[in-house]
Amino acid sequence: MDHNHLNDDKCESRLYIGNLDLRITEAALIKMFSPFGKIVSEDFLWHNRGPKRGEPRGYAFIQFSTKEEAELAKEKMHGRMACGRPLVVRLASEKYTSEVAANSSKAVGDASRSSLSASGSGQISRSAKIAAIKNKLKAMEEESHNSKKQKQGDVSTNNLESPSSVKR
Repeated sequence: MDHNHLNDDKCESRLYIGNLDLRITEAALIKMFSPFGKIVSEDFLWHNRGPKRGEPRGYAFIQFSTKEEAELAKEKMHGRMACGRPLVVRLASEKYTSEVAANSSKAVGDASRSSLSASGSGQISRSAKIAAIKNKLKAMEEESHNSKKQKQGDVSTNNLESPSSVKR
């Protein structure tokens, strides 16, 4: 019984930090969170296999010495911008109860959040999306070079095509 209680306490002072920009290093993370209390341990997660091996996974855990410190850090750091992205900070114990289901498809969620059309675009990998955008820009550029003169006439027909019909 006591053993379980100990684990709960430990979880209550352990924070999950997510949505980290890949430029944020382990050292930078510790620096960001050290003002709030004594950091007992931290786990900065990396991909340890596959093509992204050695790249940060975009989340980490930080263990403070007390629950109060963890809660203060959570309050101050959640939603704070770091490298242009809002940090997600919550107690590790919360992470595993309420949001583990919601977060298992994190990558898909991010993709559909960043693109306006939520029509299954979550399935497209980021590089494919970037390629599609580049192709579209290139096509638009070529079009504006080729048809400077007829551009006025083209505008109405262009609008009939929905912007989502990117040429596949």
